[in-house]
Amino acid sequence: MHPGSRIGSVYLCREPVDFRKSIGGLSALVEQELQMSLFGDALFVFVNRQRDKIKALYWHRNGFCLWYKRLEKQRFAWPVLDADQQTCRLSLQELEWLLEGFDLWAHQPHKTLHYAATT
Repeated sequence: MHPGSRIGSVYLCREPVDFRKSIGGLSALVEQELQMSLFGDALFVFVNRQRDKIKALYWHRNGFCLWYKRLEKQRFAWPVLDADQQTCRLSLQELEWLLEGFDLWAHQPHKTLHYAATT
């Protein structure tokens, strides 16, 4: 991302998109289909049908930034969401893991335990 940009939320868009879309088409998708604002501190991440390309769109001060990554081998892991969910929210750390090739949805972390006493 652009140095100095503040990304508060990362949203993965559930459905693959046509990668001929650029800033105009992707921003229209965010506003019209996802019903979300582009002008906050959010990063919107899109994948193609083959899941070997990712585009990330965000607003930085006075214009849109579009970031693109193409894998030469392998595919990006992508969540399977319910039909009523159009996006999946990630942290920046989880986005880094996704870009590095980790499948965030295949493995679950250790469960949090809540105890009232030790005896």
